Amino acid sequence: DAKLRDAIALMNRERALRRRLAALMPRDRPPITGRQLLALKSSISGIDADLAAYEAICQQFETAAPDAAGPAPVRVLLTGVPVVHGAERVVDLIEQTGGLIVAMENCTGVKPIVDDVRTDLDPLDALAEKYFHLPCSVMTPNTRRLDLLRQLARDARPQCVVDLVWQGCLTYDIESTLIKQLAEDELGLPYLRIVTDYAPADSSRIAVRLEALFETVAAAGATIH
Repeated sequence: DAKLRDAIALMNRERALRRRLAALMPRDRPPITGRQLLALKSSISGIDADLAAYEAICQQFETAAPDAAGPAPVRVLLTGVPVVHGAERVVDLIEQTGGLIVAMENCTGVKPIVDDVRTDLDPLDALAEKYFHLPCSVMTPNTRRLDLLRQLARDARPQCVVDLVWQGCLTYDIESTLIKQLAEDELGLPYLRIVTDYAPADSSRIAVRLEALFETVAAAGATIH
């Protein structure tokens, strides 16, 4: 139990640091890109040296002056499947074609760090409470995912929603219908569903679809209600 409590405290500290970096993204001109945020997430591994470095990075970016040079990119809310290390291709395409990911709802984004593990319960009970309440597509009903998207839309002010689905990931594929309804009918935001895999063969096609989405946003001047 003592070792579990130590591990819980360590991971809660890591979650808090990741939340600090994610909190930078709603700025009008965030100091980092979504791709950089992902890279920083992949570099942290729950050891003291990493946590200390992460703390320094948070302080550096929190005090950084915004870079207002050039036209503002289209603000994107990314949802759907996790974007694991080595499979960031769609994130790269979004930010190479005129977008900036200001919020990531997925499991490599804010989904697992919104809640800490409670320290006032039996550690196993606390871990169960934490992970059984994750708004993952394998859970049903999964209304909390919609609530989290609403919150991110309010905070980060995206101009569109991109829903990423890996081929064969049926649970996220099924939920894309609900996400499209939320984005278009409730939030009033353009929605794009991308179904792909880890291979780069369809990169050019995805890039064209993203460019069309961003042109639509620019033409309409879409903003969150």
